Amino acid sequence: MQMILFPKVKGLLELSGSLETLSIIIIIVCIMDPNISVHTDNPDLTPCFQNTILAWIPSIYLWAVLPFYLLYLKHYKRGYIVLSMLSRFKTILGVLLWCVCWADLFFSFHELLQSRTPPPVYFVTPLIVGITMVLASVLIQYERLRGVQSSGVLIIFWFLSVLCAVGPFRSKIIAATAQGQIKDRFRFTTFFSYFALILIELILSCFKENPPFFSPVNSDPNPCPELNSGFLSKMTFWWFTSMAILGYKRPLEDKDLWSLNKDDTSSIIVQQLHKEWDKQKDEWKQKEDVAYVKTSSHVLNHVGDGPEEAEVLIRDKRQHKEPSFLKALLRTFGPYFLIGSFYKLIQDLLSFVNPQLLSVLIGFIKDKDAPSWWGFLIAALMFFSAVLQTIILHQHFQYCFVTGMRLRTGITGMIYRKSLVITNSAKRSSTVGEIVNLMSVDAQRFMDLVTFLNMLWSAPLQICLALYFLWQTLGPSVLAGVAVMILLIPLNAAIAIKTRAFQVEQMRYKDSRIKLMNEILSGIKVLKLYAWEPSFQEKVLEIRKNELRVLKKAAYLNSLSTFAWISAPFLVALTTFAVYVSVDENNILDAEKAFVSLSLFNILRFPLNMLPQVISNLAQTSVSLKRIQQFLSHDELDPNCVETKVVTPGYTITVTNGTFSWAKELKPSLKDIHLLVPSGSLVAVVGHVGCGKSSLVSALLGEMEKLEGHVAVKGSVAYVPQQAWIQNATLKDNILFGQQHNEQKYQNVLEACALKTDLEVLPGGDHTEIGEKGINLSGGQRQRVSIARAVFSDADVYLLDDPLSAVDSHVAKHIFDNVIGPEGALKGKTRMLVTHGVTFLPQVDHIVVLVDGKISEMGSYQELLKQNGAFAEFLRNYAPDEDIEEDELTMLEDEEVLLAEDTLSNHTDLADNEPVTNEVRKQFLRQISVISSEGECPKKMSTRRRVCEKKSAEPPQPQKILTDKLIQAETSETGTVKLSVFWQYMKAVGLVTSLVICFLYGCQNAAAIGANVWLSDWTNEPVINGTQRNTSMRVGVYAALGLLQGLLVLISSFTLAMGGINAARTLHAALLENKFHTPQSFFDTTPTGRIINRFSKDIYVIDEVIPPTILMFLGTFFTSVSTMLVIISSTPLFAVVIIPLAIVYFFVQRFYVATSRQLKRLESVSRSPIYSHFSETITGASVIRAYGRENSFVCLSDLKVDENQKSYFPSIVSNRWLGIRIELIGNFVVLFAALFAVLGKNSLNAGLVGLSVSYALQVTMSLNWMVRMTSDLESNIVAVERVKEYSETETEAPWIIEDKRPPEDWPTQGEVEFVDYSVRYRKGMDLVLKALSLRVKGGEKIGIVGRTGAGKSSMTLCLFRILEAVKGEIKIDGVRISEIGLHDLRSKITIIPQDPVLFSGTLRMNLDPFNKYSEDEIWKALELSHLKRFVSSKPNTLEYECAEGGENLSVGQRQLVCLARALLRKTRILVLDEATAAIDLETDDLIQMTIRTQFEDCTVLTIAHRLNTIMDYTRVLVLDKGTIAEFDTPSSLIASRGVFYGMAKDAGLA
Repeated sequence: MQMILFPKVKGLLELSGSLETLSIIIIIVCIMDPNISVHTDNPDLTPCFQNTILAWIPSIYLWAVLPFYLLYLKHYKRGYIVLSMLSRFKTILGVLLWCVCWADLFFSFHELLQSRTPPPVYFVTPLIVGITMVLASVLIQYERLRGVQSSGVLIIFWFLSVLCAVGPFRSKIIAATAQGQIKDRFRFTTFFSYFALILIELILSCFKENPPFFSPVNSDPNPCPELNSGFLSKMTFWWFTSMAILGYKRPLEDKDLWSLNKDDTSSIIVQQLHKEWDKQKDEWKQKEDVAYVKTSSHVLNHVGDGPEEAEVLIRDKRQHKEPSFLKALLRTFGPYFLIGSFYKLIQDLLSFVNPQLLSVLIGFIKDKDAPSWWGFLIAALMFFSAVLQTIILHQHFQYCFVTGMRLRTGITGMIYRKSLVITNSAKRSSTVGEIVNLMSVDAQRFMDLVTFLNMLWSAPLQICLALYFLWQTLGPSVLAGVAVMILLIPLNAAIAIKTRAFQVEQMRYKDSRIKLMNEILSGIKVLKLYAWEPSFQEKVLEIRKNELRVLKKAAYLNSLSTFAWISAPFLVALTTFAVYVSVDENNILDAEKAFVSLSLFNILRFPLNMLPQVISNLAQTSVSLKRIQQFLSHDELDPNCVETKVVTPGYTITVTNGTFSWAKELKPSLKDIHLLVPSGSLVAVVGHVGCGKSSLVSALLGEMEKLEGHVAVKGSVAYVPQQAWIQNATLKDNILFGQQHNEQKYQNVLEACALKTDLEVLPGGDHTEIGEKGINLSGGQRQRVSIARAVFSDADVYLLDDPLSAVDSHVAKHIFDNVIGPEGALKGKTRMLVTHGVTFLPQVDHIVVLVDGKISEMGSYQELLKQNGAFAEFLRNYAPDEDIEEDELTMLEDEEVLLAEDTLSNHTDLADNEPVTNEVRKQFLRQISVISSEGECPKKMSTRRRVCEKKSAEPPQPQKILTDKLIQAETSETGTVKLSVFWQYMKAVGLVTSLVICFLYGCQNAAAIGANVWLSDWTNEPVINGTQRNTSMRVGVYAALGLLQGLLVLISSFTLAMGGINAARTLHAALLENKFHTPQSFFDTTPTGRIINRFSKDIYVIDEVIPPTILMFLGTFFTSVSTMLVIISSTPLFAVVIIPLAIVYFFVQRFYVATSRQLKRLESVSRSPIYSHFSETITGASVIRAYGRENSFVCLSDLKVDENQKSYFPSIVSNRWLGIRIELIGNFVVLFAALFAVLGKNSLNAGLVGLSVSYALQVTMSLNWMVRMTSDLESNIVAVERVKEYSETETEAPWIIEDKRPPEDWPTQGEVEFVDYSVRYRKGMDLVLKALSLRVKGGEKIGIVGRTGAGKSSMTLCLFRILEAVKGEIKIDGVRISEIGLHDLRSKITIIPQDPVLFSGTLRMNLDPFNKYSEDEIWKALELSHLKRFVSSKPNTLEYECAEGGENLSVGQRQLVCLARALLRKTRILVLDEATAAIDLETDDLIQMTIRTQFEDCTVLTIAHRLNTIMDYTRVLVLDKGTIAEFDTPSSLIASRGVFYGMAKDAGLA
């Protein structure tokens, strides 16, 4: 052992400036002989070192990890693995190894006996190694029993053993060849046996065992290969390769996706989280109880007067926080996440190894005498450390992303379960939209945060380490650079805050634009009929202009922040170097200092930028956490408020002394209810609007807060709500609702509920898929399906909340007779029917009359009539024209009466998409509407939202052609995106702009390279008298080049943003223009959601996602190219390697992009069902609870979440898979850059090597991001394609044809003539009107009647050319309407449509969007339409804001607004599509009267549903299946006893 430090070593130490290298070298020198080991071209290790440290390393490792590993194995339960050949071999080899080691030991004892004293090492080492081998063999078997298929711990152990044996292996061979003979034969033999055995062990341990026996049987058709994959495969994500290849061969589909691992499924995760959350709640409850006990005892001391007591309670409550959801999350997901954090720690430490190695490498290049193997060793170490770093980093990411995924699953599941049990008052505090947001947005925030949460501690750690190493290199000058960094932080923060503000503002515009678009698309038919499109187009473009203005401001900011991000490291480097050089003349900036510092600055860039982002993310997530916690802490419905077991004998429903309200803080809606319902009876509940009929039903279901009293309902319950709740499933599933199918029973139910005829017209019979909210069924059909569901469920108690009002009168009679009535399918069951149908009352057993939330009287029909109380008055109100005599009443089938009821029934909740939230606002609104209509018989006012909202005029017809889906599935694009799409986008941006952008990027990279080349040149400047010359010129040029780069970055990113905004403007304008010109048939077959999606999601992508993606893509692309250029120019040999690396890169990239793009598509397709199912559940929560189906809905939701995660999980893994492969390519770039630098050592200077290797160290990041950006760009550019597709759908005829414009005052007579006219809804469908010929003279009043589907509405649509003729023509005053522009035609005819559509905006805008009429004219129209009182009673009169869809007006008032529109336009032809159920008799009479007086000399065409309105018309047209059945005066039609006579007779008019 030589302890002298040789002068050469001293030189080496000076060159390796860092402490680490120093300490390592000292240790090595103590046990090594530097002459043998370092300063030679043929290095070797001393026998002493080989036999001690080198031999012990694997053993030390294994014993160190053993305790942790045993702990892990204790918790690892997967059954045991049957003893296999592989396991036997491994164990036998382990035992052999032990024998070999101990053979050495015994040989040493043998030598001792022979009195040759071997060194103590020969005893110690074999002993230690032998025991370790025994341990390894035992571990092999123990792992097998615990079901471990592939052991990472042992693979690393065998790898270390082989690695440490390679040195001795080489030196033994060298020694043997040098001496020509073998000195110590026995040890020589045992060593080679040992080496062979550990090599075989290493190879064997890379194979994996069979799956464990007795593990839970995996019934998965497609299990995830991760569980059964080997250690190496897990580390490199090799197990994912099969999917990548499959995705490359053909687009992936659902069936190709692997099942989720058990630990990632909803059932497991939500259960764990629920358990933790319940613990939190229990802890909190205990504290609450303690607090409560304290205060109450405190109050007892003096007699409390009440207020004092309350006060104390409240005060104490405040001190205790709510149960903490955060704790529950930490306990559930924390441990798993910490494994990821541990990986992150190792990776952070490793990232500082390469800059140190770079400094050693530059020192090596400078030292011309150094042996070349040093260089190779450094290059190999650089490569090894980079590969290790890659593998560990991606393990960390995998743990983080999986935690994020589980978090989302857990939170989604918790929110879903909570939404099923939450009280109505709690539900009211947040709209459906907000609750769905909790699930989508807030859960997503957790996911985004978790990925970078570790940065909270990792960023400060990296910053400190980097500063420490920089201080080592440059001394205190580093502080100047740090100062610049610290100054940049507030700049970045300010930019971030401002950007956030812009985002909020822009979201506001975007929301209002989408809201307006939504209204426009819902009411597009009305816009077309009134020719109002231009005015609304103007409004949308106005909003869009503001939106783009904000986007532009944000773009300025973004270019600033890009500038900061790219220039920060440069500015830091510049100030540091400038200060360093100028502080002291003797400070020399050499290559080592410059490039080591640069690579450290580059490490700094990431944490410095991420930290503020993570902190702001944390702030956002804490808000989300609060919102979720608040939602999860809401009150839940009391499952015991309705007693189900014990009921008074003979009665099924009993309520004693019941007082109920919708929320604890609201006043009771029902007071002092006493109700006993005998088993098997039929009870009707009647009363005026808003008197608490629906509330009574809700109280029996346990949906209301029971303030006092006792409620009991015996047996199972079936509930038919007033607003039918229809699931997005097949019609059959809606009726079965989870019950077992029974064909006979099912058919009987269909028959009883009059659904048979509907099934014939529905395209797929009972397998027809029903859209969201039952959109492709009419109101009546929805209600009948809802009744059928109840009947099929075969419950004991039926609660029917006014189901008969939504259906036509004859259907209502059918259902009452066959289902509800004394002879119906439900006879013998207990039925409670809320109704307005006077017709049915004589047939019920009991009638309960409610007045203002109290039961005013009860009894049978006869009893109540005799009492002459509230009930008798109710009858008088509702049957105004009839003499009330019992026998006549039973026969009563007059549609008129029924209509009166219809009106009053459906006080639907306020908005389509948030029904249940507004139970309470509903009551409030009813009162408003009553007040608002003082003069209009308050009792009949109603706030019904239109039922027939989406009912197209003739539901059955248009659907014949379609296979069994009304709405064609949206195709998700597959395969590569066509280049033409990129070309289209470039054209939208502007071709010149596109070229300029690319040119600017080229320049900016040229400037960057220039700056670094200049730096490398500067570092090579010769040192004269310990100083460098003209440093100020050097600093100046460096600064100039760097700032030029910054400036170019600023300009290029700004140009790009402007180009992007330009493209967004053009694409949106084209889309909007096209959608206003699209024919109505397109809107009938395309769900609004799909069109809205183009306007929201796709336009958002074009606005805000594509430009930054392109920015990143160009940035990374040019960086990668410039790296290659720099390395090639310094070491031209590198060009040879580039080609194979490029080929590998290209393949990995294609595999990844194809697979990842398809996975993203699958993920987004499977995501929306989660939310739509959720909003559907919230809407129908009361129905789900009534039928007791909560559990199956929870399972369904879990299933949907799992389906979504099934495509999300592989897409995370695909990123890891890609990352490891691309970074490996990057690591090869580093390896070859270093290798060629070593090879060309004599011709290279240190500056160039520093330049090329420091560039290589950065390239991995760029390569990785370049692939990601390519993939993102391909995924997102699809938006351009989708917008394009909808901008090019076929359009209707032009709005105005200049040379064919009719005269201003046309039509003067108002004469309409149909000549041999035929029409169909869409191509390929049957004709709706067949060869129709008729002539209407000017001023005639024509009534049009016919059964549903006879073509009544189609006829009016043809007048407006919503439908274009197949043959024949229509003339108005002799002008062929097909020859003039659509707007010229539509603005000259007026229609009062069936559904009164109002748009959100002022009342004035709703009457006169173009501001054509004067104030006086508008007031006159309002007066004639009986709205003047209402409008003038409002503070802002004509500027009164109408809510979306006219929600804040009652339906009657909306209908009157439509009348006012007609009065304003006052054209010669008026079309009246009579409102069916939407309107009460009173309003209807007003309208009819106004029309008779105001439109006396006009031609009026009325589609009549109630014949009494047209009995005094000039002529009546009876249509049947698209042809004219009869056309004559009403009196002669009745006389001729044809079709019309039959209808009149049905209606009691003949």
